[in-house]
Amino acid sequence: MKWLHNILRGFSLTGALFVFQACYGMPEPPLYEEGGEAPMSFSVISRTTGEPVEGVMVKGSAMGRNNLSPLGITGADGKCQVMIPYRRNLEGPFIEFEDASGSYAVKDTMLTDLRERDILIKMDPSL
Repeated sequence: MKWLHNILRGFSLTGALFVFQACYGMPEPPLYEEGGEAPMSFSVISRTTGEPVEGVMVKGSAMGRNNLSPLGITGADGKCQVMIPYRRNLEGPFIEFEDASGSYAVKDTMLTDLRERDILIKMDPSL
C-alpha cells in the first residue's frame, strides 16, 4: 500500500508542475548579459524618395548621448548590421545616424526593445 501512496504523490507533484508551466510558461533567460552587446540591423532610406541611403554612419552608446562611438556604415543597399552596447539598468541604448555627405539631417533614437532585429530608419533631407 505504501508504494501506491508514493506513486500517487509523484503524480500529484507532476500535475502541479504541469499546471504551473501551463499558466506561467517557462522562465525566460535574460536577453543579454550585463555590459554585453546585442546584434541589430538597420535599413536606412530617404523619407522623400524611399531609396536606400549609402554611407550613413551608425553611432551608439549604452550611456545616452554622451560617448557615442562608431558602430558601422550603411552599404549601397542602405543596410547596416551592428552590435549595440547593452546595459540592463539603463533606459536603452542611444543610436545616432549621420550622413557623411551632409545631404540628410542627423537622426537619433533610443532603442526600447532589443528583440526587434531589423529597424527601418527614414532620414529627412537637410535644409
